[in-house]
Amino acid sequence: MDILQAVVLGIIQGITEWLPISSSAHLAIAQHIMGLEIPVAFDIMLHFGTLMAVIAYYRREIISMAKNITANENKSYIICLICTTAITGIIGIAVKDFFESMFSNLFMVGIALMITGVWLLVVGRMKTSANGNISVKDALAIGLAQGIAVAPGISRSGATIGTGIALGIEPKAAAKYSFLAAIPAIIGATVIEGRTIFSTSMAINPIAILAGTLVSAIVGYFSIGLLVSLLEQGKFALFGYYCLAVGLTVAFLSR
Repeated sequence: MDILQAVVLGIIQGITEWLPISSSAHLAIAQHIMGLEIPVAFDIMLHFGTLMAVIAYYRREIISMAKNITANENKSYIICLICTTAITGIIGIAVKDFFESMFSNLFMVGIALMITGVWLLVVGRMKTSANGNISVKDALAIGLAQGIAVAPGISRSGATIGTGIALGIEPKAAAKYSFLAAIPAIIGATVIEGRTIFSTSMAINPIAILAGTLVSAIVGYFSIGLLVSLLEQGKFALFGYYCLAVGLTVAFLSR
């Protein structure tokens, strides 16, 4: 993998990690087109870049919660995040091997993208609520959606934000919760897969790793802002058409 390829993959990761179009599907497609097999170490670093993006974007909220962790509102929010993370972890571990096998099956990736597209179109037409509160029940449902989104083609942000909207949570609040819930999920996945990073990272150009990580962080930061803006404009369903088009194309060409 050269530096240009790393930058391209960093751009793809930065755009697709936060927009509801499935980063795993786009990375799988990119691997196929570019004739690459993305090493686990590099994939971890791409996710680290987008992790830094969400921490930077919501830094004020994170700092505020840390400073006022004993406030009832913050305690309730943190408990919900813990519940979401727990359910995600249980499901993710249970189905990890099956979903990982889908990465090499572009037909299945295409089908999963179409499922994401239909979901986004359905949710995008729902009447939005002004309720920004999240209950433990909501958190568990969002955790279930996030666990299922381990499958390549099922968008994590699309599944979690969409579930939040379907539960009557205001779109911007659902997006904030989705993105903050991604932090422990990404950290957890990094810890689980991190055991392989030192055994494989030496085979990759360190400058390429740095370039891909930096690009994914920068692009990811602006992708979050773009999605929040489109949610406020009620344009969430637009991503559904995109996922349907790409999914149908990928499924058709892979047969």
